[in-house]
Amino acid sequence: MATRRPWVGFILSLVTALMWGVLPVSFVLLIGSMDTITITWYRFLAAAVIVFALLWQRGKLPAVKKFGVKINAILILAATALAANFVLYLSSLTYLNPESAQVLIQLAPFILMFGSILFYKERLGWLEWVGVALLLGGFSLFFNDRLAEIFTSLNDYSLGIILMVLASVSWGLYGLLQKTLLKKMDSIQLTSLMYLGGVILLTPFIDPATLFDLNAVQFAALLFCSLNLVLAYGAFTEALNLWDAAKVSAVITLAPLLTIVSMMVAVKFWPSVFTDSQLNGLAYLGAALVVAGSMLAALGHNLQTPGKTKKEDFFHAE
Repeated sequence: MATRRPWVGFILSLVTALMWGVLPVSFVLLIGSMDTITITWYRFLAAAVIVFALLWQRGKLPAVKKFGVKINAILILAATALAANFVLYLSSLTYLNPESAQVLIQLAPFILMFGSILFYKERLGWLEWVGVALLLGGFSLFFNDRLAEIFTSLNDYSLGIILMVLASVSWGLYGLLQKTLLKKMDSIQLTSLMYLGGVILLTPFIDPATLFDLNAVQFAALLFCSLNLVLAYGAFTEALNLWDAAKVSAVITLAPLLTIVSMMVAVKFWPSVFTDSQLNGLAYLGAALVVAGSMLAALGHNLQTPGKTKKEDFFHAE
């Protein structure tokens, strides 16, 4: 166990939140020039190469041959769920602005919580239920000007919401499966297998040649999105070693607010590429409530039963 250094853990958590916050803004530069499956495949490929090289250097490559049939089956299912999460998240950005996408993906950890109640017989404390209420209220306020449209018609915007909900569900499934897998390997070994699994699963559906059609800015965006996957998770993992997992997770819930700020900056300095999402005051309040609900849910169990938080309960994917 690394020496506990709360300030370093806080900074690394904030770095993770920032990298995840700007990620959907970066995707805007790529969507339309490369299909979502190919973007995800390149991200998985880059991450797999880097993480496997790191594990090989440390002599800690996952011993897949020693896993039984059951664990290997769970690995395949988990990799499928994570790949689906990545592709669905990206696909939703075809129809949603980055702020809406990042707010809505906050459903994912709540789906994991309720899945844990159903399959692992865990219980939610009253603070976590308050977090759920804040989340639902925040969603209502954030989408206040489009609620009628969302519930009364199937259009591009509602399709984007459906895709993001499915992305959240697939991540929740991955989160439930990784609870079992982390008993057999550490988190870095698990993610290396998830990245490799994503590469294998998506290969039949990609168009890799579109890489050569990207301009310099788009190529830089793809490179950033690929490295973001490794660097953000690396900062996240190290933060968990240096600080309490619940506090790390709480800081990371700031990502939607950082996405809103990132979009404001992008629209101001690059208006020919980025479009103002025209959020109203209630939407900003709703985003704040969603973040508050996610933060309270992350901290709730730890506040009520100190010392019980486990690292494997706090994963994020995009």
